[in-house]
Amino acid sequence: MKSALKICDVTQFYSPVSGGVKRYLTEKRDYLEQYTDHEHVLIVPGPRTTMEQKGRLKTCYVAAPRVSFTSHYRIVLNRKPVLEAILRENPDVIEAGEPYQLAWTCLRAGQQLRKPVVGFYHSHFPESYLRTFSRFGGPPTAALVDSISQSYIRKLYGRFDLTLVASTKLEKVLNGIGVHNTRIVPLGVETDVFVPALRSMEWRRSLGIRDRQILLLFVGRLAREKRLDCLLQAFARVRHYAGDRFALLIVGEGGEGARVEEFQKIQHDVYRLPYEGDTKKLASIYASADLMVHAGLCETFGLVVLEAQACGTPAIAIHGSGMEENIFGGGDFLCHGSDPESLAKCILHAYQNDLREVGRQAREMVIQKYPWTVVFRRLFDLYSQLAAKK
Repeated sequence: MKSALKICDVTQFYSPVSGGVKRYLTEKRDYLEQYTDHEHVLIVPGPRTTMEQKGRLKTCYVAAPRVSFTSHYRIVLNRKPVLEAILRENPDVIEAGEPYQLAWTCLRAGQQLRKPVVGFYHSHFPESYLRTFSRFGGPPTAALVDSISQSYIRKLYGRFDLTLVASTKLEKVLNGIGVHNTRIVPLGVETDVFVPALRSMEWRRSLGIRDRQILLLFVGRLAREKRLDCLLQAFARVRHYAGDRFALLIVGEGGEGARVEEFQKIQHDVYRLPYEGDTKKLASIYASADLMVHAGLCETFGLVVLEAQACGTPAIAIHGSGMEENIFGGGDFLCHGSDPESLAKCILHAYQNDLREVGRQAREMVIQKYPWTVVFRRLFDLYSQLAAKK
């Protein structure tokens, strides 16, 4: 029998309405409680420095100012309390879930404790910077930023005992930069919670969606990198071609919410709901839609498309976005252009399929490949191997 470990996760990508990183950490803790004897310590920013204990789960909040009033993210300016918390807890394995200052704090703590430190590269963060610098500084500035970013990534992630990535695409990106200590650990889905049986026509009607309409769905942060402008323009084109046959529901919080509200003023059958933190309610939203659509180009995994397909709702993504390996509906559900017109035509082509049958088959693929129990069994084996080497 493997000995129990104490595992410590540290990240700033954590807020009441945050997405994939928080979901990963929440599911990890649930798995740890149900299937292991391990202890878990989570260190994240909060409005004040405090600590909560629930059985073998401990959460340490470090006082940090809010940097986003839409996503509620906070940034830790004083790293000393984080270092002190890690040293005090003396975990067997430390995992850094961000690429910024707290990642260096994790490395320092690991060095002092002589314990392994893992870095989870959740997203390829330079891409958002490059778009901004390219827009305002032109290609030469973007090239300089790219070179600096690659050097930084190589320097930071080369120091971890192991770098975890969620997809083959991201592993290739890091290998190309010169980070070779990588291991793929895909994200997962609660396949017994995200189920087609939660589909509710009554709930759809309560929003104002007519029974004959095809409901398109987006779930995620309303951030620029999700390319909501492309999705909204594509929906306008779909309506031009197919009239009121389609409706669109957008679920989430973020800075692009104002763009959605403006679009609602000029386009009928566009609905918006706030971030949904209740997993079962979120699953019902997925199941009640007909087609999930994601226009993002720089996703590192695409957990939302897996959750939708687990609920029997087919998903569309852009080819080359990082999500294509998790789209199980076939070629009609992968858009080979990144412009609104291409996305609109992809939606219309996908609609020609039997969406319920495609969704059924997609769910079977998710069940085979991505239940959280399989993902975390592999991850905790890695932890045990690392702890045994130190």
